[in-house]
Amino acid sequence: MKLLIAIVNYRSANLTIDCLQSLSSEMPKFLDARVVVVDCASADGSLQTLAGAIDHHGWNSWAQLIAAPENGGFAYGNNLAIKPFLDAPGSPEYVLLLNPDTLVRPGALTALVNFMDQNPRVGIAGSRLEDPDGTQQRSAFRFPSIFGELDNGLRLGLVSRMLHRFVVAPAPQECPHETDWVAGASMIVRRQVISDIGLMDEQYFLYYEEVDYCLRARRAGWQIWYAPESRVVHLIGQSTGVTTKTAPTQRPRRRPAYWFDSRKRYFVKNRGHLYAMIADAAWLIGLILCRTRQIVQRRPNDIPISLIPDLFRHSLLKWKV
Repeated sequence: MKLLIAIVNYRSANLTIDCLQSLSSEMPKFLDARVVVVDCASADGSLQTLAGAIDHHGWNSWAQLIAAPENGGFAYGNNLAIKPFLDAPGSPEYVLLLNPDTLVRPGALTALVNFMDQNPRVGIAGSRLEDPDGTQQRSAFRFPSIFGELDNGLRLGLVSRMLHRFVVAPAPQECPHETDWVAGASMIVRRQVISDIGLMDEQYFLYYEEVDYCLRARRAGWQIWYAPESRVVHLIGQSTGVTTKTAPTQRPRRRPAYWFDSRKRYFVKNRGHLYAMIADAAWLIGLILCRTRQIVQRRPNDIPISLIPDLFRHSLLKWKV
């Protein structure tokens, strides 16, 4: 098999169907590709809706549906889709993790697979993610660090320029380039990478699992690249609701506890407890200074709801994994 595509659905059947529809014209270009949709115990009729859509549109030849026994999160769902194919004859050369809130542009899969074929040292590559109108999103990132967390909280141009080497989400580029990690919304993984480092860490429920996975791949000697020839529309936050706003002028939503748990796990697992606490303190100090500046300058508060007290509660007082 050349390509296995894994899509994890949780109460987002309509988005997943739209994603499958965008794939329907791309799949015939691959004689040996497969899509596996995992429904993580949605309990809202998603399983029946998806099964009906796959049957109605005749996608059965390249798409299959798996009902997960529980909602174990993003890594859990993807691993469930991938595991049966790893030891089977003709296991996939590449695995593409694809969000349900994505729409694949024409030629996106071919561009991504060709990029991997032409660059054998690349273990993981990410697509150019964009808004429906084509506006480029930030899709290639640097690993989180103490200085990166300080910049993330402070959000001050002068400091960002001084700490430019640590900015987690740098301005997007138009050309392919090596990076630390790519967004899991459209991330292709070479089969040999899975053989070398295993599957994704299921202790992450949602968020940071792709950061962790890219770090593990880099430590094993693989390169991570951004491949903008592969263009994928990403309807940011539509499948989780974490990063969406109900109105353009409204503050971002409150982040759920599992977001903080995932962030905490990433830092503690990969950097140690002391580093994690310093990173928490750096972000907290940056956020407090940012909010103080907003008050003094009478600027609107655009910090996610309850972020400062939630960070203190989840990260500084409960910092052990």
